[in-house]
Amino acid sequence: MAEALPIVLVPGLTCSARLYAEQIPALWRFGPVTVADHTRDDSMAAIARRILAAAPPRFALAGLSMGGYIAFEIMRQAPERVAKLALLDTGARAETLEQTERRKVVIALAKSGRYAEVADIAFPLYVHRSRHHDTTLQGLVRMMAQETGVEAFLRQQQAIMSRPDSRPGLASIKCPTLVLVGDGDEATPPELAHEIAAGIAGAQLAIIADCGHLSTLEQPERVTAALVDWMNW
Repeated sequence: MAEALPIVLVPGLTCSARLYAEQIPALWRFGPVTVADHTRDDSMAAIARRILAAAPPRFALAGLSMGGYIAFEIMRQAPERVAKLALLDTGARAETLEQTERRKVVIALAKSGRYAEVADIAFPLYVHRSRHHDTTLQGLVRMMAQETGVEAFLRQQQAIMSRPDSRPGLASIKCPTLVLVGDGDEATPPELAHEIAAGIAGAQLAIIADCGHLSTLEQPERVTAALVDWMNW
């Protein structure tokens, strides 16, 4: 049997360990699985340092959305510790002014005591258009936002807004890399995944059909299969 490889999973903005609930059982057979804590710091550098301090010496790393931004920062800080990399529904570009302006609206809402509304506002952007009326999925997104809490949400938004452009470092990523995206992802569209995959030598691109931004929840079986394949590379 191959030697076990620990796996570190990094959730997205306002997402908890539930984001990977369907994937963990299948990944567990490859090695111990950890869901990283990305809630306690307000910069990508600090979040990555905290995750690295708690992580095994060498591990496979997967991140979705904000988790992908954090994964890029981990690759900048300690590339030698990452044996495999999976970037799910994410982008390598820095924040745009337009994105920051949109964030300021929900940040103001959260600070005014209306944080509970944030998940519902984001929901149509985060899921495939065919899932806009999926109350079960919406309930799960609300639950994760509640578990994250308003203070962590504000720290996460600050970290996202100040994130660096990761495109200049793509060519330096040498480990086996999976880039995965939902074909209907409106938050980080497929062209951003194509950009990442083109920049990393040997990266494999997976487009998940009938899927939005929250791919691990929307098409769990297909995403799990892609991650299992990745761990078998």
